[in-house]
Parts: sequence; structure tokens; C-alpha cells
Amino acid sequence: MKNFIVVVFVLILCSCGEKLIKEPDGLIPKDEMVDILSDLAILNAARNANPKILEEQNIEPTRFVFEKYKIDSLQFVTSDTYYASLPKEYEAMYLEVEELLNKIKDSMTEAKKIKDSLLMDSRNKKSPIKKPNTKEAKDSLP
Repeated sequence: MKNFIVVVFVLILCSCGEKLIKEPDGLIPKDEMVDILSDLAILNAARNANPKILEEQNIEPTRFVFEKYKIDSLQFVTSDTYYASLPKEYEAMYLEVEELLNKIKDSMTEAKKIKDSLLMDSRNKKSPIKKPNTKEAKDSLP
């Protein structure tokens, strides 16, 4: 009976290390998958923020990303399903996506600050209102 329990325990341990889904043909590499997921997140956010702009430019976000990376929807879905079957790797990929999106956000915020400061400087130079001269005030008392 003890041998039977040991055998069952070993089988359970071995099955835990087994992959649930086989690696599909044409698996998208992890780094490229992170880029694809980042682009999809950006384009979907743009579509939700102002769908009219994408419609006017005749851009469908998902199709645009698939064409950019030269993949098809089946390849994306099978790759995404495969990575989802590996929770630790999938979580790490989404953390990379989040990090990449934060870097893009930070660079956009910095660029906006620079643009705003240049715009403000330009407006100040064109302003007809002259700033008072900040020379030292003379004492009016004798």
C-alpha cells in the first residue's frame, strides 16, 4: 500500500511539470508578443478615446497590428493561448507590456512639458504687454 501511495505521489509531481498545451507551429517569440500586445493596447485606447480619427483614416487596430508584424489572427490566438497556459511567463510578459507602456507615457508627458514650455515662451515673446523693468528701485526719501 505504501508503494502505491509513493507511485501516485510521483505521478502527480511529474504531471505538474507537464505543459498543458504543446508549443504551436509559428509561435510568436515572447519579445515580439510583448510588442504586439503593447501596440494593441495603445491602438485600442486610441479607438476608445476618439474612434472618429481611426475611422477617418480607415484604420482597424487589430488588422493594422497584424499587418505590421506580418502575422495572422490564428497565429496570434494560438500563441496567446500557449503563453496563457504558462501563467508565470504570461504574467511576466504583461509586466513587460505595462513597463513599456509606462515608458511611452513618461516620454509623452516629458515631450508635452517641453512643447508647452516652448509655446509659453513663444507667447511671452509675442506679448504686447511689457514686463516691468526689474532694476533696483531708488529710495525716494532724502
